[in-house]
Amino acid sequence: MQNRLSGKTVLITGASSGIGAACAKEFARFGANLVLTARRVERLEQLKVKLQSEFNVKIFVIGMDVTNPKQVATALNHLPDAIQQIDVLVNNAGLALGLDTLIDDDVNNWETMIDTNIKGFLAVLRIVTKQMVKQASGHIINIGSVAGVESYAKGGVYCATKHAVHAISQSLREEMVEHGIKVSEILPGAVNTEFSKVRFHGDDERAKSVYQGFEPLTAEDVAELIVYNANLPYHVNLAECLILAGAQSRATKIHRQI
Repeated sequence: MQNRLSGKTVLITGASSGIGAACAKEFARFGANLVLTARRVERLEQLKVKLQSEFNVKIFVIGMDVTNPKQVATALNHLPDAIQQIDVLVNNAGLALGLDTLIDDDVNNWETMIDTNIKGFLAVLRIVTKQMVKQASGHIINIGSVAGVESYAKGGVYCATKHAVHAISQSLREEMVEHGIKVSEILPGAVNTEFSKVRFHGDDERAKSVYQGFEPLTAEDVAELIVYNANLPYHVNLAECLILAGAQSRATKIHRQI
């Protein structure tokens, strides 16, 4: 496939691990310059050193917590002078916390998920979208979830936040088409990253059990799809794509061989 990404600038949120970090490597492989954001700056710096040793690209690191609107505004409204424009946004930062019934769940988990997956998602989206409208070009790739198109027991609030991502992506696509800006959504199923460890508050054994008995997706699998989408001709938009493990048919149905 023709490389249409070389020399482009890609902003990735939640780039310190998982899908975000895998996207950074895959975009760098295509020669794209990177703006990497996350809370864990030390991890971003390590990733920057690693990628720049492998690929001849420019990489900028920005420490940013998407749940802090002022921090997001300061970071994204004052990008380094070397960054002329953002060509692609991978709006990836997000998390799940807990797996309990509505009456048993911790309200603090709800607040963190809503602050990150909806409010933080929107804070980044609003600023970058405004910049893309001014430049009359760009591609927004929002990272949703299979949980954004179906709901499951004990995950109601997380599913609600990802349903919001799905709805916002569809609405924004309608709004941006007249500006020449593409809006896409990638909706992964079970991906073996830090996701479950974070969900279960660091419980490694419980996190590992999520992926037992089948081969889950890897962060690299999802990153390849995201970069494939970004690299399509400008008149082509892979608007929505649900990506599942081969053993998974929906959010809660996985064929396990145990």
